[in-house]
Amino acid sequence: MRLKGKIAVVTAAGQGIGRASVLAMANEGAQVIATDVNAELLKSYAGVAGVQTAQLDVLDKQAIHAFIAKLDRVDVVFNCAGFVHSGTILDATDDDWAFAFNLNARAQFWMIQAVLPKMISQQAGSIINMSSVCSSVRGLPNRFVYGASKAAVLGLTKSVAADFVKDGIRVNAICPGTVDTPSLHDRIAQFEDPVQARKDFIARQPMGRLASAEEIAPIVVYLASDEARFATGNAFMVDGGMTI
Repeated sequence: MRLKGKIAVVTAAGQGIGRASVLAMANEGAQVIATDVNAELLKSYAGVAGVQTAQLDVLDKQAIHAFIAKLDRVDVVFNCAGFVHSGTILDATDDDWAFAFNLNARAQFWMIQAVLPKMISQQAGSIINMSSVCSSVRGLPNRFVYGASKAAVLGLTKSVAADFVKDGIRVNAICPGTVDTPSLHDRIAQFEDPVQARKDFIARQPMGRLASAEEIAPIVVYLASDEARFATGNAFMVDGGMTI
């Protein structure tokens, strides 16, 4: 029970990597608060030991601060919420750019800003930010807005880690490759040929397959645990070899 006694908050916990991470942390003894903007998705946690749920819109700064203020303690935050835009810079609109940076980066800024005072008073805490191998790590075709916003997450992660390392607070990012999630299914469905699109996503993975959400969750558990007490300011690749 590597997370016994820890209180963890997860955003975008209704499905995909967020859900897999909630279940993995709860299985390791954490008391997890699973949040999502979609309250219907949270109903799937009914009866799951160690999991509470709360509807939360991470694009609402006041809602984030009000939610965190109600908690007596927060040991772990996993900022999982995000969105993937397709296209090059020539396809991108100002609205695309604003939405991506609001959800993929600014929502993390707001959550971290809200939770830091509690963690500073505890002199302990682990913040885990969702980035991507598609960021400042690698450029991928047709991912201009997404890659730029996920690169911002890495800069945010390192900056907060540097400022609060002496307060016992660790801040790390995870950088998955392509993961077989409902979000990916939605994107594939938008292609003229979804069957070929799925084959193309698989083809760019050196292992010749997509990751499952359950294959990403263990790095979240590790970073949340005291086993990672000497790790901060890092970007952890879980990409099936994309950065070999």
